[in-house]
Amino acid sequence: MPASTPGQPLTHPLAAAARLVMLALVAVLTYVATRDPAQLWWIALLAVAGLPAVLAPQHPRLGPLSRVAEVVVLGLAASQIAAVADIGGPIDGIGASAVLPYLAVPVTVTALRRAFREGAGLLAVAAVTLLVSGALTVVDGGRQLGQPGYLAVCAQWLVLAGLGLYAARSLHRVMRVSGEGKPQPYAEATRLLTQLRTVARQLPGATLDPGGISEHLLEELRLAAPTERGAVLSASGGGRLVVLAQIGAERVDWETTLDADSAIADAWASQQPHTASRSQARSHRGGDVSALIVPLVAGVRTVGLVVLETDVAQAYPAPVMSRVTALTGPAALRLEAALLFDEVRSLATNEERQRLAREIHDGVAQELVMVGYGIDNALAYVDEDPKETAEALRTLRHEVTRVITELRLSLFELRSEVDRHGGLAAAIAEYARTVGASGGLRVHLSLDESTARLPAATEAELLRIAQEAVTNARKHAGASNLWVTCEVDPPYAQIEVSDDGHGIGDQRPDGHYGLAIMAERAERIRGRLEIRPRRPSGTTVAVVVGSSPRRDKVRGSAAAAEGE
Repeated sequence: MPASTPGQPLTHPLAAAARLVMLALVAVLTYVATRDPAQLWWIALLAVAGLPAVLAPQHPRLGPLSRVAEVVVLGLAASQIAAVADIGGPIDGIGASAVLPYLAVPVTVTALRRAFREGAGLLAVAAVTLLVSGALTVVDGGRQLGQPGYLAVCAQWLVLAGLGLYAARSLHRVMRVSGEGKPQPYAEATRLLTQLRTVARQLPGATLDPGGISEHLLEELRLAAPTERGAVLSASGGGRLVVLAQIGAERVDWETTLDADSAIADAWASQQPHTASRSQARSHRGGDVSALIVPLVAGVRTVGLVVLETDVAQAYPAPVMSRVTALTGPAALRLEAALLFDEVRSLATNEERQRLAREIHDGVAQELVMVGYGIDNALAYVDEDPKETAEALRTLRHEVTRVITELRLSLFELRSEVDRHGGLAAAIAEYARTVGASGGLRVHLSLDESTARLPAATEAELLRIAQEAVTNARKHAGASNLWVTCEVDPPYAQIEVSDDGHGIGDQRPDGHYGLAIMAERAERIRGRLEIRPRRPSGTTVAVVVGSSPRRDKVRGSAAAAEGE
């Protein structure tokens, strides 16, 4: 039984109420039975004995000891009060019934706590105390234990308390079996998500980001084993892996296909570390290489792989492999929790998006269509000043058509997703073409996407940022041309949306609100959002995730050449 914590209640409300009510009841019965106020000290002693159980019900020792003290005091009080009571007539000892109803209190508390063995032990202690106390108490030259009224009352209350405890235990078993036979997925999901939220708030940095956890793991492994390049890979569906994080001087095109004949596929299938004498990257130039592939296994499920490489032969002997696996073991559980949290968040976001799409389609859109029909009818039956009325109605009809178009584009935006096989660039291109066609924009596309994929959550956020940028250009910039550039080389990605409109300064307030939303999305995936003027006119919105060492190296070489 765990000790009490600040977040737990001090006592069960029913237990506290039962004690107060029963103490008042036995106090009244004791006074009626004895007409002696001095006997009420037994009631005060009962209250003192039960006080620790009220103040610290979760304590592993104070709670049970307090309840034992209650039944011991109760047994002594029953014998003494029966000896001085003036009720019962020819059946002596019946006065014990004045205090024995209190026996239900500690027994009820154990039933509420589902401590049925403790309740049975309390009944045994109460029976022994009543027998010993009755044997030691002298009444009218005889022993209290020899009075039939005393024995009858004690047996009655012990049997009643035992039956109550047995009924509580039986009811608990029935409810447990019923709960096991009827799964309650929503209740279980609520419980697990509540626990996950509590755990997430206690994590260092309060984060469940797969990319951040992977980067931290690679930094730890770099100190434990020789590493010139490395990566953490995770499954994305379709028999492929995605790069969650990587380290090294240059960008590496890692093998991400589980169907290939590679150490990566072998390690994933066997759930055992593998070493190889050739690189696991498709872009490697050759030479001496040592590769170590360690699967990240949580329970019985492989959630990812760690790939470490160095350009030295036989660089990962058994001691080095042991150091690496000692670090990847705990990291597997952290990564699984982050991936599951990412999946739950993605499911919740998609469900909410579909709900909003249905509400717009079934609500505002249908109402506006009806307004359009009403305007058409009015145009058909204009009697007074037909020219002016018709022109006004045509203008209104045009406005309604525009609003309906906006709503349909909003629905298209909400329903747009990154296809598992199409990729991020294809999704952005489709959206830009559709929106450009509806807004009279000439769309220029530049797409460069590798076969590797970004994590699903990152792709979804990048798509939403691109959609918001395209929508702002169409609605607020007054542009004629739209340039969309998409470069994806996981874990690096850069999306740029440029227009030749009148610039960011003249946009409406809701356009600036859209920029704030894009900034929040970029921060969520640890990306960088940049908004800058485009020459000679217009605005460029760019979002970058990760870094591109290959590009940085080229720029550094160019800068050095200029310096020379």
